[in-house]
Amino acid sequence: MSAVPAALAKAVGQLADRAVVAVAIKSVAVTLVLFAGLGVGLYFALAEASQRYGVDDGWAKVAAVLLVPVAMWLLFRIVALAVLQFFADEIVAAVEARHYPAQAATARALPFRRDLANSLRGLRRALGYNALALPVAGALIFTAIGPALVFLTVNAVLLGRELTDMAWLRHCAGDEAGNPAGRGERMLLGAAIAGMMLVPLVNLIAPIIGAAAGAHLVLRRLEQAGGPR
Repeated sequence: MSAVPAALAKAVGQLADRAVVAVAIKSVAVTLVLFAGLGVGLYFALAEASQRYGVDDGWAKVAAVLLVPVAMWLLFRIVALAVLQFFADEIVAAVEARHYPAQAATARALPFRRDLANSLRGLRRALGYNALALPVAGALIFTAIGPALVFLTVNAVLLGRELTDMAWLRHCAGDEAGNPAGRGERMLLGAAIAGMMLVPLVNLIAPIIGAAAGAHLVLRRLEQAGGPR
């Protein structure tokens, strides 16, 4: 697990790379556009409901303004990670080119269809596991901190897997379940990124940092094992 702080430090140090900046701009822009679309759709849905039930549509505007930030707070991690899946190859390739040239030479870029499938699969996992965690969090609500710990643990596991799989799938040679990053490392990385995603503004680049750090964990293991699979 001591490799995780080093991986995070290297990831932060590469944020100024042109390829990483380009992915950050694209992923943040797409994520914000999706939430803007959610806001517009929510407003029109509420306005339609207002007309149907003869209620002043002024409340629809107020409700949309109030609900969209709540939705962003609740769903940002899930949506941002799903969006990042489309550009994950570019982040991992940048890490490979700078730190692991031997691995870069044998990496296999994932086609768009595969990126889309991975994104949708990760989205289903995130929604499913968080939904399963709701009853447990609800049972612990009297403890005040219990629900937060439940969701932090669930999302640490999910994030650790997704962020390291982004690199592993380029090198797995069909062995998708053989991610070489240790479970403890994945858990610690996921917890660190989940915590960063709770901080305003930092949450915009947290997935980028996580993807780069996850690539370091996987590629370092492959390098120690003697090269690519």
